[in-house]
Amino acid sequence: MGKTMESMTANVICIKWGTKYSADDVNTLYRMARHNCGAYDLQFFCFTDDSTNFDENIIVRPLPVLNVAPEDNRFYYKKEAALCDDALGGLTGERVFFLDLDVVITGSLEALFDYPKADEFITINDWNTKGNHVGQASCYSWVVGTLGYVKADFEAEPKRWIEKFGTASQEYLSYKVIEKTGKLNFWPAEWVQSFKFNCLPVWYKRAFIMPTMKGDARILVFHGDPKATDAIKGIWCDKVPLIKRLYKTIRPSPWIAKYLDV
Repeated sequence: MGKTMESMTANVICIKWGTKYSADDVNTLYRMARHNCGAYDLQFFCFTDDSTNFDENIIVRPLPVLNVAPEDNRFYYKKEAALCDDALGGLTGERVFFLDLDVVITGSLEALFDYPKADEFITINDWNTKGNHVGQASCYSWVVGTLGYVKADFEAEPKRWIEKFGTASQEYLSYKVIEKTGKLNFWPAEWVQSFKFNCLPVWYKRAFIMPTMKGDARILVFHGDPKATDAIKGIWCDKVPLIKRLYKTIRPSPWIAKYLDV
């Protein structure tokens, strides 16, 4: 059965505040998404406090607001709690696909756009966690209007949740979804991969062998260090403690650059 006209639009969203990421980062993510959206019409939204120098085709929306006291308005909950607003960006009832600004799109996104069923929440099975109870939040999808309880519960008891989860806002989001639905739904592991977990050789070979991407990856996640631009140059990060340099070292990965330059 063919896709309906309604299903041919994909809403990709991201969030930017402060100075950690630049307009160039947003524009690069937009270009990668546009290049890989296939038969879908792309609507690309950025929720931000500063849209200076954005590509003119990016749809700008204000940062969602967390209605909590200033001391509880922790920056790391702006994504996993605030974006759950049931009226987010005028998109109520629409499925959205969130992408972090440090991911690299390496293949067609059509399969990801086709994958969710009904109003399922879909996320990444966290590489750092054993089991199926934490979603890594670099790439996740939901229908706006189905996660409002996540934001409302945080706003009702911010100190409770900050005490329980600290900076681990993706664990808070996962906990609330499981509490309501009983489980998390995950992208196929081969589609959304981690540079650190899926591309790097075993630690004692990292100084000699270039990282390589495997299988049918559509999105490559650069969580923590190294970031994509550093990995291209063979840099783990600015400062690596001497005792960790045995395994926090990489060969240059120039192949990443072709995905960014679209």
